[in-house]
Parts: sequence; structure tokens; C-alpha cells
Amino acid sequence: MTSDQTATCEYVVVGSGAGGGTVAARLAEVGHSVVLLEAGGDPRKLSGGDPVQPDANRLPNDYDVPAFHGFASENEAMKWDFFVRHYADDNQQRLDPKYLAEFQGKSVDGVLYPRAGTLGGCTAHNAMILVCPNNSDWDHIADITQDPSWRAERMWTYFERMENCHYRPLQRWLAKIGFNPTRHGWKGWLHTEKAVPMAALRNRALREVVVESVLDSFFDSKDQIKRLEWLFQGQLDPNDWHLVKKDAFGTRFAPLTTRNHARFGTREHLLETRRKHPNLRLELNALATRVLLDQNNRAMGVEYLHGECLYRAHSRPSAKPGERRSIYASKEVILAAGAFNSPQLLMLSGIGPREVLERFHIPVRVDLPGVGQNLQDRYEIAVVNRMNFPAWHVYKNAKFCTDDPQYRQWTACRSVVYATNGSLLTVFRHSPVAEGPPDLFCMALLANFKGYYPGYSLAFAKDLNYLTWVVLKGHTRNRAGEVTLRSADPRDMPYVNFRYFEEGADADLEAVVEGVRFVRRLTVPLQRQKLIEREDLPGEEVQTDEQLQEFIRNNAWGHHASCTCAIGSREDNGVLASDFRVHGTEGLRVVDASVFPRIPGFFIVSAIYMIAEKAAEVILAAR
Repeated sequence: MTSDQTATCEYVVVGSGAGGGTVAARLAEVGHSVVLLEAGGDPRKLSGGDPVQPDANRLPNDYDVPAFHGFASENEAMKWDFFVRHYADDNQQRLDPKYLAEFQGKSVDGVLYPRAGTLGGCTAHNAMILVCPNNSDWDHIADITQDPSWRAERMWTYFERMENCHYRPLQRWLAKIGFNPTRHGWKGWLHTEKAVPMAALRNRALREVVVESVLDSFFDSKDQIKRLEWLFQGQLDPNDWHLVKKDAFGTRFAPLTTRNHARFGTREHLLETRRKHPNLRLELNALATRVLLDQNNRAMGVEYLHGECLYRAHSRPSAKPGERRSIYASKEVILAAGAFNSPQLLMLSGIGPREVLERFHIPVRVDLPGVGQNLQDRYEIAVVNRMNFPAWHVYKNAKFCTDDPQYRQWTACRSVVYATNGSLLTVFRHSPVAEGPPDLFCMALLANFKGYYPGYSLAFAKDLNYLTWVVLKGHTRNRAGEVTLRSADPRDMPYVNFRYFEEGADADLEAVVEGVRFVRRLTVPLQRQKLIEREDLPGEEVQTDEQLQEFIRNNAWGHHASCTCAIGSREDNGVLASDFRVHGTEGLRVVDASVFPRIPGFFIVSAIYMIAEKAAEVILAAR
């Protein structure tokens, strides 16, 4: 380094989400000087409206209140709106009712994919569900890398390290005397709670949903003895080790990452760590533009633009260019900008497919064809029912604002419906094409939810008499998606195309069709009692396998983008070694959703937290 390139810290971390926030905090805790660059501001200090009250400041409540998570994803102060392609074929793409050619006078040519540009990343707007990955997800990485540290038994220690479980009180007490068969974590930084709206069960219709769903999911197979054993051991807890190690299926509740029934994520972890360890510096409104490499392709630091709302995914992008700055690290640079932005940043730095870099006149530092390839996601679809009454009992007088009784009760005692994310019940299920663990996650929501489109969250506040079953297909087979550059301007969003169903379509479609038929069976008792007025989606006229497959192709969505900087050998189009190092470089790692060779489990945030804990350990061991 020259005199004007003096290192001001040991580590630079780009991104404050589940990956970057966790790594940065762990490195700082042991005394290392760390600078974390975050493109957005603090969500509890910003001011912005949402579809419910576009002209009012809805923060920090959109951030804090669990039931407001949909509004958080559309709060204009913190949202990054990506518009992505699901298909390369224009005719097929336009069949999706969520597709937009233009939005607010700009060409978008895609479907809304909400991201968060704020402290905490997407942990600031997600639904807070923490469901651990399958053991086979970790064993797969161990197999392809020949690195035994990725084995499931070892990886589970990171779950125990990060979690602070508050919904199994007896087991928490037993752990104090050294008995912990559930293998929950009890002293970690990430608080988890159980938020089941028991008040909702006063409503007869909801009792029917819960009771019939539990019975149906229990008696629809020949495994009642297993399920009784799992019920006794795991108490419907999806993160109980008894159930995890056996790939158990059946009815579960959804643990939430909340503390005192308010959102808790990497924002809180970072701020609390900084108070104890001032060697952690948070640089907000800092949009990373490229990694600075020396002549040996060693990462020296990061160039960034300082200023508010600089990235053009922001709802109100700034016309100002931002102040160009650089920061240098004596040890390493760690990218944790997510499945869209980490590959974009690598390519802007000259690391990626040669033909892409040359097209935009970016000097090639490392020809790495796998960067941006292998993009994966779930397939999700909704079965939406309009009920035959004005509103669910739990939503009586609800306005999803600060002047309704539910909000006042949440503020006073953190109870009832605003303490939840709207999920009533979940079922883990094997489809006919499942390979190993359950591959269907079915979740009942007291909401009208059809996927993402501008203003989608307004239905949460207005349509108070809906029951939606979301069917989520885990371990999808499609690896054909890609993230690539639109331009060499770091303020532009990349081009994202998931190329749905280009690979493994027959099996994935069969699985999702089975999921739709299953959740439809759960609503039969409500239909008999005429508690359901009509099925909005797919609609009663959609019945055959062919009709359901067409409906799924035209309406499916996802929100767990991953795998675009995959761990694996360069020969197999991998981008990272098993220790998160970028091939062909020194001192540069990636730690976020992009690192997975194949998409893990059902909800990806738990897996990201776990790999971030692992990455911190690997980095510290190397030093």
C-alpha cells in the first residue's frame, strides 16, 4: 500500500444483513477493528410512508411490530424494489398477473422482488420465521468440498451458538444443569419466541381450521406412531434436534426472531456489539462500488459512494452522485451484499465471466464464469379463500395503525395479533417426488396474499376476512437462473432472471400440485359449513393437474434468492472455496445467501446466520 492507502481497520464488511451483520459482530467481539459498510440508514431513525399511510411516517412501527412486516417491505424509506424476470420467454412472463412492463413511468419489465436497503438488511423486513435447514443441506456441501467441517453435526453447533431460545421454558431450565437434548441455544445473541395468537382460537372458524388441519396432517399417512413420538419429543417445534435429525414431518408452529415480541435482527446485534466494542464502526449510507485489488489480486479495501438513497432500487433514488471514498483493510474484505448485489460487486471489481466484463469494458482481474450463475429460489403459490363474514375476530377494529386497540394492546403487553406475523399454522410434508427430507411447507395466513406486486401489503390492512394457504416448495431442482450486469454503473440494479422451471420442471410442478391439493382438503370442513364464501385463487374451475400446473407456472413467486457465488471448485463453476474465499484472489470472502451450492431448507435466513457464524470462526482460526 502507498501512503494514501493506509489501512484504517483490519476487516471491511460490505452489508449488514444476516451474513455481514453476524460476521462483523463476531470479529469485533474478539477485539478486531471492523468497518461495516451499509448502503442504507437506520430503520428506526428514518422516516417513510407505506401503502396504508403513504403520506405519514410509519417508522419505526413498520420495523418494530411483527404484524407490520409486509408494510416494512414497502416502506419507502427502507425498501429496495428489484423487478426480476421469472422467464426468458416474453409470452410466458406476461401471463403472470404480477408482471409489470412499466412502473411509475419507468420500464421495469419484471415482477416485484422486495429487498431492504437499511441497517439489518433483509432482517429488517422479513417475516421473522426461523426454521433451521435440513442436515442433508450441510452434508451435501461437505461431500462436494471434501471438507468435514461442513457436516451437519458440526454445523448445528453454530445454531446453538447464535440462538437464545425463549419458547421452551422447561428445556431452558434443564440446560442450566447440563441436560439439553433439544440442542437449542440458550445464551446466543439471536432471540427466538413463539407467537401463536391464542385469542384467535375463540373464533369457531379458526378452531375448525386448526383442529381439522392437525388431524388431517396426522392421519393422512401410515406414520401415526412416528408422529406421536415426534409430538411427545418435539412439541411441534421445528428446531428441536429430535425432529431435525429425523427429517420429521407434520404440523409445526413457526418460531419467530423477536425479543419481547418485537422484531429482532442484526440491527440490534450490531448496535449492542458496538456499544460494548467501539472497535466496530458502522458506516451507513455507504454504497460499495468495487473491491480494491492489488497487482496480486489481494483485496486491499473497498471503494464506495457516501450519500443517502444512491442505489437506484430505492423508492426515491437521489439525483446526487454521492461522495466517492475508499477504505482499506489490513487483513480481509468480506462481501455480504446478498444474492443480487454480491455477484454484481464482484463483476464490477473485475471478477466474473470474461464475456460479461468485456462487454462493459471492465478490466478482467479473475475470469470466474460461475459468478452470478446458479441463481435459485423456492416456488411459492397461494390458495386464497374469502370467508363468509366481514372480518376475523382477532382483527376487530384493526386499522394496522397506531390508533387502534390492537396496537395499544401490543404496546402495553406485547400480545394478541400484532405480536405475530400472521401465520396461524404450518405443516411439513413430503410430496411424491421428495428426495429425503420433507419438501413442502404449507402455511396458513389470516390474510389475502397472492405474492409480491407494488402495493401488495395494502390487502393485509383492508381484506380482513381472508384465509390464505401458502405452499412453499423446498429443495427446488432449477439451477438455470442468473444475475448479470445491466451496466458498469454501480448505482444500477443488475439483470435478474430466475428462468423458472427450465430444469426439473416435471418433478417440481408435481410437488406443488400435491401441495395445492393438500391445503384444499384442509378447507373442506369450512366449505361444508359455508364459512368460505369462495376460493379466489386458483378458483373452483381450476381442478385438473394440467390446469393446476398452468396456474402454478403463471403465478408462482419466491423470496429466498440464493446460490449466485456458490461454494465449489472452479472446474464445476464454483466461485468460493469451502472457507468462503473467492477463487483466484487473496483476502476476499463472500458470506451471504449467495454461497450455497443448492438452496437449503425452507427459510434461508437460519442457514445464513449459521454460515456466518462458521465464517467468523474460520476467519479467526486463520489468524
